[in-house]
Amino acid sequence: MKIIETNIKDVLIIEPKVFFDERGYFFESFNEVNFQKYGIQSHFVQDNISKSSKNTVRGLHFQINPFAQGKLIKVLKGAVQDIAVDLREASATYGQYTNILLSEENHRILYIPTGFAHGFLTLEDDTIFSYKCTAPYNKEAERVIVWNDSFLNIKWDTNNPIISEKDLKGKAFTEFKGLF
Repeated sequence: MKIIETNIKDVLIIEPKVFFDERGYFFESFNEVNFQKYGIQSHFVQDNISKSSKNTVRGLHFQINPFAQGKLIKVLKGAVQDIAVDLREASATYGQYTNILLSEENHRILYIPTGFAHGFLTLEDDTIFSYKCTAPYNKEAERVIVWNDSFLNIKWDTNNPIISEKDLKGKAFTEFKGLF
């Protein structure tokens, strides 16, 4: 595995070694020992999978303590523009975001620790998105930053997003101070 640092400390891209032959391919998507070498929390308690149409924006979601989630993300089919927003006020990159292409073609895996809001845009129809979480989902702990927040000014790769009612009702980034 190759670990690539992003523009935000602690958000890491994992490029697995992929072995191809006439049958297809094989790669190791999780290895606790290797991940621990890079400080990646390896106690995951929940796996989630979503399937979405092209141009679907999901997020920007996060959970507050004690249910704050770290995530280990990969795309099984299709492609996404993946966004992680730094909510850690003591961080030098507070209020900044990563913008990473994850796809079934590049096999990249993204690690996002606690203290981040997360969202993604599907770039292909029938995109299947998979992620492990370090804490279980808790409805009362969930928070949503509106996808088109003016402070964050995320450059989404679509002009026609499909967005859920819940995500349309997200709040401004500036309303979530002092959580991490």
